[in-house]
Amino acid sequence: MNKEIKYIGFYDLVDSKIQRSSCLAAVNKMNYIANAITRSGMKVQIVSPAWFVDKSAPNTQKQTIHINEDITLVLAPSFSTKNKLTNKLKYYFSQLWMFFWLINNVQKDEEIIAYHSLALIRPLYWAKKIKKFNLIYEVEEIYTDVINYGKLKRRSEFKMINYADKYIFSTELLNEKINKDGKPYTIIYGTYKAEKDRNVKFNDDKIHVVYAGTFDPRKGGSTAAAAGEYLDEKYHIHIIGFGSEDEKTALQNLIKEVSKKTKCTVTYDGLYNGEEYIKFLQKCDIGLSTQTPNAEYNDTSFPSKVLSYMANGLRVVSIRIKAIEKAKISKLLYYYDKDCPNEIAKAIKSIDYNGDYDSRVIIKALDTEFTQDLKHLLEV
Repeated sequence: MNKEIKYIGFYDLVDSKIQRSSCLAAVNKMNYIANAITRSGMKVQIVSPAWFVDKSAPNTQKQTIHINEDITLVLAPSFSTKNKLTNKLKYYFSQLWMFFWLINNVQKDEEIIAYHSLALIRPLYWAKKIKKFNLIYEVEEIYTDVINYGKLKRRSEFKMINYADKYIFSTELLNEKINKDGKPYTIIYGTYKAEKDRNVKFNDDKIHVVYAGTFDPRKGGSTAAAAGEYLDEKYHIHIIGFGSEDEKTALQNLIKEVSKKTKCTVTYDGLYNGEEYIKFLQKCDIGLSTQTPNAEYNDTSFPSKVLSYMANGLRVVSIRIKAIEKAKISKLLYYYDKDCPNEIAKAIKSIDYNGDYDSRVIIKALDTEFTQDLKHLLEV
């Protein structure tokens, strides 16, 4: 009988009719890691405490879904809420359910994987105290680096992280910062799935540049659009992604202003998912990874869009940050140092299109290496 690994995290099916509290980027990475485990000959049980976000959602009991013959999904029971008080209740109910599920379903010394979340700290910490299971903690970033929750929450976050037995980190810098005792670990920057060439292009003799991601001002989408002012008619900058209505409106207004000053074409092209997202990226030539360079989280989080671009064969222009410079893919990227549109434009114009370039080769190599490392981590 194949060994089964329990994998805890805020997960939901991408095509779910009722939205739960999950993040698409986290779900994609969990899917990739779960599949890497199955390729090593093991089975996976994903357990998600994610609650309903939709206020009109019907009450539901625990659900067990067979994603495929090797991966099953357990979804926590949840219920609809109409106000802030019951919304809080739903949050604490999720934590309580997760705690008792761990108590009732995990054995002493059993190895489980958990995706780091502030909302999982209490159930994971106390269940591990009682059941004494071995925790492989998947740490993508330190959330109290991103948002100032206060000293108490920060101590709580680091206490949980340090309580783990092994780690899956998103960057080498996270390992250096956290893993002071030299516990077993592996590194995964993002999903290492090289996409086959869809043979799609715009075919208009322009160089197409894309920024794909959040419109949060801290992440640099507006700076990517503003770079168009310093490019000529040979270039077309596409902005695709997501944000609040205010962020989207601000971005569209910026694009209108930039377009008055340049012959470069700058457009907001909406939000793409799945196959349409892949095809859109492959129509482009360059991917932009722009964000505020001095933000504290840059030292410990890896921008997943870099791998998305490379998996689809694009060249990448990125802000120079330590997390990327220390990564195994660093020599393939083009960098800019100052967080201003002119510097981004210079980096775009510096790209050499001559010679061999196949980013998919290194993505495939990273996939093989991670699958082997993860299998070893689960067997140590």
